Amino acid sequence: MTSPSPDTATHQPLTGVRVLDLTRLLPGPAATRHLADLGAEVIKIEDPGPGDYARDMMRTSADRAAERPSLFFRSLNRGKTEMRLDLKRAEDRDALIELVRHADVLIESFRPGVMARLGVGWDTLRAANPALVMCSISGYGQDGPLAQAAGHDINYVGYAGILDQLASADGTPIVPNVQIGDLLGGALTAVVGILAALVDARATGRGRYVDVSMTDSVFAHNLMAFFAVGTRGKASPAGTDLLNGGVPCYGVYRTADDRFMAVGALELKFWQAMCEVIEKPEWKAQHWALGQRVGGDDAHAIRDELAALFLTATQAEWTARFADADCCVTPVLRMEEALQHPLFVERNSVVKENGEPVQLALPLRFAD
Repeated sequence: MTSPSPDTATHQPLTGVRVLDLTRLLPGPAATRHLADLGAEVIKIEDPGPGDYARDMMRTSADRAAERPSLFFRSLNRGKTEMRLDLKRAEDRDALIELVRHADVLIESFRPGVMARLGVGWDTLRAANPALVMCSISGYGQDGPLAQAAGHDINYVGYAGILDQLASADGTPIVPNVQIGDLLGGALTAVVGILAALVDARATGRGRYVDVSMTDSVFAHNLMAFFAVGTRGKASPAGTDLLNGGVPCYGVYRTADDRFMAVGALELKFWQAMCEVIEKPEWKAQHWALGQRVGGDDAHAIRDELAALFLTATQAEWTARFADADCCVTPVLRMEEALQHPLFVERNSVVKENGEPVQLALPLRFAD
């Protein structure tokens, strides 16, 4: 049986779904962009003043010359219809409620209680449309001790124990330039909740209120640290666990040109294949599956030797050497390199306009 050809679907899954987007910055707009890419009609509603702060974030001189918002804003809000409403004005609140009567989803990211204080809370909106799905994205949830606290991605991953796991060998947390709380916790969790509630609304005629806490979501996905606490009583510091540097077969190694290789030879067969490539057959039996203690002296000794070995050639040389080897050893690319890599080019993973990248494509392919 052959796999179906990707992207042959003639009908987008969310065609006919109307979404009202009152969110700003990253989490909510990323969520509604996914919904738009899936075929939903998304109406982005901003206040009549500056609107979404993302319009000016990372805005370049070229953007200003062209009188356009930043790439940040354009990328997250492509394919959406824009509208301005001042929800402090009665006539604009009435306009929103009228939109709700003909919508399937409303998503917002104000602090808990703001929508209700404006007179457009859940009770008001579901009275206008009993089948409405309303999703609220917040840092810490609609209730609980931190419901009214301000926060950003760094705070959410800090509370959830994620930042502790993103630490260097000396234990200092490293702040990633991938917003785990905003994108996993906010955007993707919101999409999952919205789609589940939509299915239920279509079946029952009753809408749902979806409370998305970005901190709850990243906390729920901090699985390896949770497993470590359950088995050993505490989370594993860097270099002591299976997937954070405690074994030589899974880690990042510097090359001669100050680039890096990602070694993911976690399974014994991959490790032994890698040992053949690097001409170290004597290491084949030194693997966690054969009794090597994770985080132990032998594991660190082999890791140190492997680190010295990777320093003898450039990233390009190692990439070529491992190109035909089935052992999960690959280069660590920079974003500008990833944009040109055949993996993403041939999968149409980048949306371009006039030859310039404007959006990273929806990472889903549908076939009829």
